[in-house]
Amino acid sequence: MINPRDPREKNPIGMKKLTQIIITGGAGFLGQRLAHALVSSNLPFEELVLADVVLPTNPGKDKRVRCLQIDLSEAGAAEAMINQQTGLIFHLAAVVSSQAEMDFDLGWRVNLDITRHLLEACRRRRGIRFVFTSSLAVFGGKLPAIVDDTTAVTPRSSYGAQKAMGELLVNDYSRKGFVDGIVLRLPTICVRPGRPNQAASSFVSSIIREPLNGESAICPVSPELALWLSSPDTVIHNMILAATIEAAAPGDWRTVNLPGISVTVKQMLDSLRRMTDAETLARVQFKEDPSISRIVSSWPGAIDNRRALSLGFRVDIGFDQFIRQYMANLK
Repeated sequence: MINPRDPREKNPIGMKKLTQIIITGGAGFLGQRLAHALVSSNLPFEELVLADVVLPTNPGKDKRVRCLQIDLSEAGAAEAMINQQTGLIFHLAAVVSSQAEMDFDLGWRVNLDITRHLLEACRRRRGIRFVFTSSLAVFGGKLPAIVDDTTAVTPRSSYGAQKAMGELLVNDYSRKGFVDGIVLRLPTICVRPGRPNQAASSFVSSIIREPLNGESAICPVSPELALWLSSPDTVIHNMILAATIEAAAPGDWRTVNLPGISVTVKQMLDSLRRMTDAETLARVQFKEDPSISRIVSSWPGAIDNRRALSLGFRVDIGFDQFIRQYMANLK
């Protein structure tokens, strides 16, 4: 994890102490994991606000953490939450891909309108570092063999369109000097703990997590499908780095494809078999779901990591590391 006083790391926001950090989506998996990493790090701050539509929990019971139940889609909610003490916002709150596809109005209200409300509230304060988590779902259709940060976005889902518009908003508000924004296109994160959710990519964790927990899992896509992946620990490290790099580092285009590795479903399952046994692997069955396959197969399976790595972001070594990380957290 990042130690902001380590001279080997990028200079964190001028080394100044942050009065307040906000995490939207603070009750979710990434929000909770990020909060735990922040309170365990040396990043200097006075208050960490975890905001969500359900009341978040305080990881570690740190006295600097305040949990806030709030619907940021309501008029005035973002304005009431963000104040003169706010120095950094991690905007993670979102309706996931399949849910946004099924509930059109909810997807736009949460994934686009909340982003705009937050940016407008930041605009009135100026100087806030705004870290926005986007998705590979902004890509779609016919793509080059390897995409980069400037490849045109042609989403094939409402979720992807909503995230693409959020990216443009953050870039434009940054260009105007209203916020100090950076957009992180997250790889698919594996292995997530817990239970499956309504994300189209939920199976990516399920086909590893459930067999390791002694349960069966269904894979709805072809074993030859290539996926762009990152482990939870690496994503959290890179999110904190995004909050601490020099404002000028990303240049005029504030959108970064976070580093990942390209792995086929078959390679994932080969790794599971190699690290466990045939009985564990046999818990995975293939049953194609055309709606999920259509969405996930439109995402890039390989991305040029060079720009992200030049900015200091980290990449995983291989898929065996993903399984080891999950198994270590089970102990």
